[in-house]
Amino acid sequence: MTAAIQPDDLGFFSVLAASGSLSAAARELGVTTPAVSRHLARMERALGVALVARTTRRMALTPEGELYLAHARRILGDIDDLEHLLGASRASPRGLLRVNATLGFGRSHVAPLILRFARAHPRVDVQLQLSVDPPSLGDDAFDVCIRFGEPPDARVVARRLAPNRRLLCASPAYLASRGTPRTPRELARHDCICIRQGEDAYGVWRLSPAKGREPGGEAGFETVKVRGPLTTNDGGIAVEWALAGHGIVMRAEWDVARHLRAGRLVRVLPDHDTPNADIHAVWPQRLASAARVRAFVDFLAAAFGQRATGSRRTAPRVVVSPAGAARRRSPRRGPAARRTA
Repeated sequence: MTAAIQPDDLGFFSVLAASGSLSAAARELGVTTPAVSRHLARMERALGVALVARTTRRMALTPEGELYLAHARRILGDIDDLEHLLGASRASPRGLLRVNATLGFGRSHVAPLILRFARAHPRVDVQLQLSVDPPSLGDDAFDVCIRFGEPPDARVVARRLAPNRRLLCASPAYLASRGTPRTPRELARHDCICIRQGEDAYGVWRLSPAKGREPGGEAGFETVKVRGPLTTNDGGIAVEWALAGHGIVMRAEWDVARHLRAGRLVRVLPDHDTPNADIHAVWPQRLASAARVRAFVDFLAAAFGQRATGSRRTAPRVVVSPAGAARRRSPRRGPAARRTA
């Protein structure tokens, strides 16, 4: 007699639930949408209950489907644990690795590293998903997620990959035209390029004087409501607008460091800090022992650590003259430079 629940059904249903639709699950599994529909129908016939409520546009799990999914994920996690205990997953990284990262940072920094990781670990298949908002921790939609700021909660394992700050920046041309704010409250009189991302309050910037504040502490932050004519959900576009002189932007140091070094952007309110924005890798507790996850996170930590060390260079200062012209000034000036200044 054939059992109502087959081992392959557990992984199939976990992928289906995480994908959100039959067509998305088909792409994830590398099969056709009708094949996914037939597999689901066979499971429901064998169990005698409906697992998914389907409409023309979306699908939702039934109460029985939610129960099935919870047990399927627990069983799959137990299998991963067993493989580790038996030494199977310790031998070499292998299998599917699903990585999530934000749009701009993922495209610029994570994607190139994945290519290097894939060459070093040919038995690991990597899927990179870029999104504006990080996925829900309970959706089983990722194996490793790259996030900014403090780890969300105890449901995941987290490792700090690199230090990071959010910096306020503008082009020399904008500051020459509009002036340089000296206090956070003066930002309200400027064009600020706002970014709609994650759970951060839109158009609200928090700043605190760096001097006298405990590193990493939250006390002493001043909340400033900012506004401007340009808004986007893509950090890269926001930086391009700032480079073009359209306002002040708050972005991660990793995204603007090269522009600061070249003098294309200038820091605004450099004596103020923003809330913690360190870069972390987070992954589900059930994957804490998976070799592919450990290898990938170790690889990221080493790569980001090298970049962070190499990027600690002094950015040139930009002096805005009363006449409205901006010029770069190097941190150190010799006698010849003083004579020609």
